[in-house]
Order: sequence, then C-alpha cells, then structure tokens
Amino acid sequence: MSKSIDQVFVNAKQWLLLWLAGSPTWVVQVVSSMINIGVLLVVFLTLFAFMSVLERKILGRMQNRYGPNRVGPFGLFQPIADGVKMLIKEDIVPARADKIVHFLAPILIAAVAILTLGVIPYGRNMTPFTIDGGVLFFFAVGSTTELAVFMAGWGSNNKFSMLGAMRAIAQMISYELPLLITVLPVVMVVGSLMPDRIVAAQADYTFGLVPRWFVFTPWGAAAFILFFVSGLVESNRTPFDVPEGESEIVAGHMTEYSGFKYATFFMAEYIGMFAISGLGITLFLGGWHAPARALEFVPSYLWFFAKLSVLLFVYIWLRGTLPRTRVDQMMNFAWKFMLPMAFTCIVAAAVWHYAGRGLRGWLWSLVVIAVVYTALSMLLDTRRKFAPRVYRFAE
Repeated sequence: MSKSIDQVFVNAKQWLLLWLAGSPTWVVQVVSSMINIGVLLVVFLTLFAFMSVLERKILGRMQNRYGPNRVGPFGLFQPIADGVKMLIKEDIVPARADKIVHFLAPILIAAVAILTLGVIPYGRNMTPFTIDGGVLFFFAVGSTTELAVFMAGWGSNNKFSMLGAMRAIAQMISYELPLLITVLPVVMVVGSLMPDRIVAAQADYTFGLVPRWFVFTPWGAAAFILFFVSGLVESNRTPFDVPEGESEIVAGHMTEYSGFKYATFFMAEYIGMFAISGLGITLFLGGWHAPARALEFVPSYLWFFAKLSVLLFVYIWLRGTLPRTRVDQMMNFAWKFMLPMAFTCIVAAAVWHYAGRGLRGWLWSLVVIAVVYTALSMLLDTRRKFAPRVYRFAE
C-alpha cells in the first residue's frame, strides 16, 4: 500500500502514456516531456502563489502586525487579487528603451528559473528529466540569469536600471563561485554529476538511526551553510537584496518595469529560490530520503517538500530578522571568507574520504575546517579597523 502511494504520480503518468500505445517513439517522448513540464508549472506556480501570501503572514506575525487577511478566508485569495492587479496594470515602456531587449529580459529570466527545476529528484523515480550531468546543467542554465539581468538594465535606457544591473551582476558572479565550489566536494565523494546518484549515495543509516546525509559530516555541514548563504545572494533575498534596495537605487534593474513584466521578475526570484533550495536538499539533505528508517512508510515526495518547506521558512525568518548589508561588506565577505572556506571544504572532503569515511576521517576533516575558519576569523577581524562608536546627544 505504501509503495503504491509513493509511486501514484509515476503510475498515473504511465497510465496516460498507455493511451499512446502503438504511436511512434518520438511522439511518446514528446508527450512524456510535456506532462513533466505541465506538472512542474502547476506545482511550482501554485507554490509561488501560496508562498507569496504565507511569507507576508509569517512576517506579520514576527513583526507583531497583521498580514493579508481581507481577500478570501484568512486572506488566502490575496495571490489571485495580486495576479489580477498585475494583469490589468498599464505596461509602461520608456520611449527611448530598446523595446525588444526590454521585452525579452523578464521572459528569459523566468524561463531559466523554470528550466533549473527539471533536473531535481522530487521523489523516488520522480526526476522530470534524468541527465547524466544534471548538476552541470543546473549551473550552466542558471548562469544565464546574469545575461537576463544585464538585458533588463541595458534595455531600460535608465541610469538607475543600469547601475542596479551592474551591482546585481557583480554580486551574483561573486557568490556563484562559492556556490559552485561547495558542490564539488559532493561530486567528488559520489563520483557523479547525476542528482539521482547523489541522492542514492545518502540512502543508508549509521547504526540504523542517523541518516548518512552529507550535511552530518564536517565538510558537508560547512559546505551546506556556504551553499545556503550563496543561494540567498543568488535569489536576491534579505539581507543580500542590495540590487533592489529601494532606499538606495529605486528597484535595481526592474526600475522601468511595471504590470505583468514586473510580476514575472518577482515570480522568477521565487522559482529560483525553490530551485536552489531543491538542489541543496538533493546535495546535502538526502533528497527525498526519510530522516529515520522507521519513517520510510511516508511517501518520498512528501519528505522532499517537507525539507523544502523548512528551508523556505528559514528564508522568510532571515528576511524578518536581519537588516540589509552594505555592498562593500557583501563583496568582502564573498571574496575574503566564502571563497577560501569553499576551497577548504574540498580539502576536508578529500581528508574525510582518504581517512576511511569513519570517525577518524570525520575528526580530521573537522580539524581542517576549524583551523581554516579560525585563521580567517583572526585575519578578517574588523574590530581593529574601526574606532569605538561614540554617541553624542544634544543637551
């Protein structure tokens, strides 16, 4: 019974494809791909709508105020109202803008975000598109985001948009390096770029209790934290939402966008956040595997989305807690701390592997991480650079 529930969506797809029995192979493959794409769009656009209202309600609770509570029961129909509003708002394009580039930028950034969802395993036998180099495909496609942001800034023919685009691209490239490098230890240890094999490598349990997720190793924990922080930056989330800092640079590369085009940028950011969180779950948190052997009766896709929900809640929690960082602080943090620590994770993973992947390897990799972290903390101590702050009040 548990297995049939776990595979209900896979079996439903196979049942639909049975109607094409006798059709050419390419027809079956095209229809199969269209089913996968359709399901991905329905699931994640629904999740985007739900997340948009849930985030405002959670932030309201954190800040001791009400969130959306007027449209529908408990304000749950607020995304519908927002969608209708964006659809009927006037689409204003600057007279001297490059209209083709201005139009294509939001389409490209949304398409890129949706494409990255296609290689993530959402459950047992539930990877939409199984590719040998799935992780490589994720980053190859995801790096196109910088081009879309530049198109938005350049096509708007506006100095605020162009400055915002340049800041966004500098930020994204700076943090894409640690994001990529923190993936390398997992790829090295597993020996594959295929997300399904990475999930399969985390399937067992130590002593039948502790899952063998990479996050429970010293190098995996450090790499996961670095990956998560880099994901915050890539998603333009607080406290790293500098390109959209309203108080500093209007709305960054989206300054000259209105109506549904603006909503498309907004949607792409959320879908990018889902994708980067899904990849983090796949690489470090065991993918769709249960946290205990006794809980394996729960369908695998429910575990994946439970882990995704926890990560999304942390995104919201950080937004309601931390102030925006300065752009110089953010760039210093990327190049002087994140990048060296990312390379350290590679060394620590190698030590863990060649020391036998047991307790001895665990301890040696912890020593490597701790030594480099301590050295960087001492070298980058900012307290020595600034005089104590003195507050003076008028009498």
